[in-house]
Amino acid sequence: MDAPGAVNASEPTAFRGTIVALGGGGFSMSETGNSAIDDELLLMARRRTSADRGRSTSADVSGRGAASGLPRVCFVPTASGDSRDYIERFEAAFDGRAQTHVLSLFGQSPWDYQDPAMLLDMDLIYVGGGSTANLLSLWRRHGVDDLMRKAAAGGTILAGISAGANCWFDASSTDSFGPLAPLSDGLGFLRGSSCPHFHGEPGREESFLGWITDGSLPAPGIAIDDHAAVVYVDGVATSVMVESADAAAYVVDAGGSLRNLDEHGRFEASSQQG
Repeated sequence: MDAPGAVNASEPTAFRGTIVALGGGGFSMSETGNSAIDDELLLMARRRTSADRGRSTSADVSGRGAASGLPRVCFVPTASGDSRDYIERFEAAFDGRAQTHVLSLFGQSPWDYQDPAMLLDMDLIYVGGGSTANLLSLWRRHGVDDLMRKAAAGGTILAGISAGANCWFDASSTDSFGPLAPLSDGLGFLRGSSCPHFHGEPGREESFLGWITDGSLPAPGIAIDDHAAVVYVDGVATSVMVESADAAAYVVDAGGSLRNLDEHGRFEASSQQG
């Protein structure tokens, strides 16, 4: 699904590691829980599992569903307020395919609060959607932001959908405050701005192009449709994954022009202009 070939959609940063930013899709938007993108994430996590099973642990990873050789996948549902339904859908979607773990900063029963240092023992961290602003605030309060950077540097794959994709960038388009608005205090692991659900929700495209053009959000803009994901390695976009024929990802320049990224990581001209 993902393919080699670096995409100049962002400048390299001091960040080291792999991030997969989903505009929408995955188990979160699947009636059956099945997702080709999630399948690919698990393949990436299994490669991570095979590469390094001997590192020291700082948390108990022998939880429910553990089985030898399965990748350790932690769901972080902070942006949804640790929605019980969301957590249960994650566990159902990954049951039997991974050792599933949940970081609940709200102490949601039966998962309860755990030391966020558990993230350092995971092969894949999957961040759910919801409020980007609330996620960033709570992560910083609990030190999750620093732990995410450390986990990635150690080889853990970071992935997230919607708010869970926005958080990695310098800035983003968010509905955390009701109406769509620019948010400029992201983690800065990835340069520029992000917009999830680009063609999936009313107003996303027009507002994002406008904010990039007038400087409210920094370029480059990365606009990601539902059922599409952009893969980053060491801060540089390398490829695009799609699980729907009409899904795509785009780079938006400072003038508001779109350039399409196909699933092989190549630029294509777009007829849409800001």
